[in-house]
Amino acid sequence: MDGVRYKIREVLDKDKIEAFLRQVRIGHLGMADGLLPYVVPLNFVWTNGKLYFHGAAGGRRNQVMEANPEVCFTVSEEYGTITDPVPAKTDTAYMSVMIFGKAHPVDDLDEATRMLQEMIDKYVPGYYNRPLPQQHVDKYRSTVFGGPVRVYRIDPHQITAKENQLEEGKMFKPGKTV
Repeated sequence: MDGVRYKIREVLDKDKIEAFLRQVRIGHLGMADGLLPYVVPLNFVWTNGKLYFHGAAGGRRNQVMEANPEVCFTVSEEYGTITDPVPAKTDTAYMSVMIFGKAHPVDDLDEATRMLQEMIDKYVPGYYNRPLPQQHVDKYRSTVFGGPVRVYRIDPHQITAKENQLEEGKMFKPGKTV
């Protein structure tokens, strides 16, 4: 594939990118562990031009980010297969965003509490009948690892986005043949 085709799919509409980042539920954090790539799927929130995620304070992910905080966070959604009578022109409808930036642990308890509240609001809206108490965030321990939970922020220095829009009447439906 040449770069021209991908240039056609480039998304420059910042509002569209923002809306996409607010609604997608899973992203993949890419890091460099020495010479080896290391990628983990994560829940996240996008707010005020920054990306936040959380996890246990220990573990490989945190060691890798400590050694090299430059990361790439990728989110994507696939909307279906676009059919064509010519098999080589069969394609995928999707949108994806790549965020290149630096990952930092959030040490400010107010910021960490706000971001964890945003995660609750995104993933379980209306489930809890009161806001997340700051004391809970300060004392919370991971049920999996037993250690404290950390909030991390990615400060982006570059964001790229691509999409291939749905084509009404051309989307694959099982059982339909040409």
